Amino acid sequence: MPRRVFVHIGAPKTGSTYVQNVLFDNAERLEKAGILIPATFAAHDQAMTDLREVPWRDPEAYWTWDLLAEKAAAFRGDVILTSEGFGAASAEQAKRAVESLQPAEVHVVVAARDLWRTFPSMWQQSIRARGTWRFEDFLAAVEKGEFEGFWEHYTANRMFLRWGDLVPPAQRHLVTVPPPGVSHDLLWQRFAGVFGIPDGLCEMTEPTANPSLGAPEIELLRRVNAALGDRYPHRMPYQRVVQQHLVKAVLQKRANNVRFGVGLDRADWVMALAEEQINQLRAYDCHIVGDLDELRPAVMTDSHSPGELADRQLLDAAVETIVGMIGHADELRQMIPPGHSGVLARVRRGIRRRLG
Repeated sequence: MPRRVFVHIGAPKTGSTYVQNVLFDNAERLEKAGILIPATFAAHDQAMTDLREVPWRDPEAYWTWDLLAEKAAAFRGDVILTSEGFGAASAEQAKRAVESLQPAEVHVVVAARDLWRTFPSMWQQSIRARGTWRFEDFLAAVEKGEFEGFWEHYTANRMFLRWGDLVPPAQRHLVTVPPPGVSHDLLWQRFAGVFGIPDGLCEMTEPTANPSLGAPEIELLRRVNAALGDRYPHRMPYQRVVQQHLVKAVLQKRANNVRFGVGLDRADWVMALAEEQINQLRAYDCHIVGDLDELRPAVMTDSHSPGELADRQLLDAAVETIVGMIGHADELRQMIPPGHSGVLARVRRGIRRRLG
């Protein structure tokens, strides 16, 4: 049985991918030091979809929450489980997760980021997960109190009410995300301190190239999603096709110079929300790593919504994207070894026969 189990539950868009990359890249070093990161990142992600019983779980997924918990239970030392999707579990699902890890000492780790940066990042993530709503509609829904899912799935306050209350105050940890321009190393140091990872044990990983899309690119993807209709309706097929061959292969490689964000007309509203969030977390009994003042937006510049772009900007982006996809298709073609070009034709004929 492990001594302690740290469950890092999110929130999304708080640098979790960077932290996870460092953890998994150093899994062997950590295990030798008595800290287990079970299996792979994909295993944690699959266990998350099982725990939450989401309808978009990959039917071919192997890992379940119980299987991951069983892997953790067999280790004598400390264990870290991590998925930014854990935080969206219901109260009942969170209770099941924590109880399945006991009698080990369970710690809940949550990260928080200022709302000025979170709003556009969260909306972009929803579009990259096959969403179709406009940025201004998303903001309006949050502002009118018509989208509680944002607060439930993307803020530490709500996550703590479902997860944090299941463990003693000393085992609840809040990590604040440093302001823009600060090195990723500081975020890692904060997480490492919570996990009890000694300085210098891990080799630092370069931040993964996962750039945000610019306004024309994300608006183009939103319209593509709407035009897809019922094609690629689930998470995994969409990721394998649209994410792999459109977003990663083409859209992310564009300059993405036209940025978007919350307009200054909503600055007072966002600042008021930030103060409310800070006050709630200050009143919550937990271990804070960082500074709650970092949840107050440091830089608020005027921005526009992708929905306000001129048709010419979108047309130019669409044409350049088609050119990019032609180049991507040619790269894939060149990867086929000489003499094997007929393989694809046979595969296509076989697929047509099965579908026909």
